[in-house]
Amino acid sequence: MRRLKILLFVVLSLTATQHHQSMRSISLLIIHCSAVRPGQQSSAKDIDLWHRQRGWRMIGYHYVVRRNGTVEKGRTEETTGAHCVGHNAHSIGICYEGGLDANGKPSDTRTPQQKVTLRKLLAELRKKYPSSVILGHHDLDTKKACPCFSISEYADLQP
Repeated sequence: MRRLKILLFVVLSLTATQHHQSMRSISLLIIHCSAVRPGQQSSAKDIDLWHRQRGWRMIGYHYVVRRNGTVEKGRTEETTGAHCVGHNAHSIGICYEGGLDANGKPSDTRTPQQKVTLRKLLAELRKKYPSSVILGHHDLDTKKACPCFSISEYADLQP
């Protein structure tokens, strides 16, 4: 019985060590929009399907903030994202549902609930990753309008 307990302890210790070693160094919190019009939905499940249709293995974002303010999880934080070329290895991708007006033009379509939730989520992530900087996708790829608003409203959350 004692040998079984020791073996179990060793296995659990190795598992914990492997989990700890898999933690990524996060320096960026990158905000995205899902680029849908007001009448269209983009849940984490929807985005997962779209990304799989592009040949990816799963949703590229870590979090999706729905119009009602609900946060849906995508990839785990320990899993490298697929949301911003050249920056995935050291970032967390956060996508809000929306980003296009009724005519399909880039626009800040965040609801009041999304604004509150996004701020709370960013504050939590900044506590977890204190040296991380909040950026919009367009800050790293100037060809993009995403997330269709200025990140300057989060200046008080920056390091």
